[in-house]
Amino acid sequence: MKTLRILTFVPITLVMSLVFNQPNLAQTPVIKINNQLPTDPLVVNGKSGGKITSNSSNCGYISTQASQIIQITESLPYLRLTVEGQGKPTLLIDGPGGRFCVLADNYSANKPEIAGFWQVGNYLLYIGNLSPGEHNYTLSISQRKK
Repeated sequence: MKTLRILTFVPITLVMSLVFNQPNLAQTPVIKINNQLPTDPLVVNGKSGGKITSNSSNCGYISTQASQIIQITESLPYLRLTVEGQGKPTLLIDGPGGRFCVLADNYSANKPEIAGFWQVGNYLLYIGNLSPGEHNYTLSISQRKK
């Protein structure tokens, strides 16, 4: 009888651990984008990075939870994301094409920026910072070319 109780306890424990160990994406704002933005640029504000204990990576201090989720509902020939903020903001994108980091450079006026073709899918955006701590940021999403 004890074996039967253990066998029913293990699957329940496994399911509960999977549920509670997954990032809580339900709390992350989702922005649906098709071929026409409601306003251009679409502007989103938030806090970047995290405390010193946040995940540190080549993309700076990033949170374990995505800052934003962008859901592209149809292929877009051009979309540009630009991050402005205090400190030295970074942008980590995890999407259908892979996971990559965007850092500021002189060409982008020292703001992390990426532009080009975007395929259908969900993109998790992590707004980070090269310096520890939380910093205010502004994410601009535009379909206009500079």
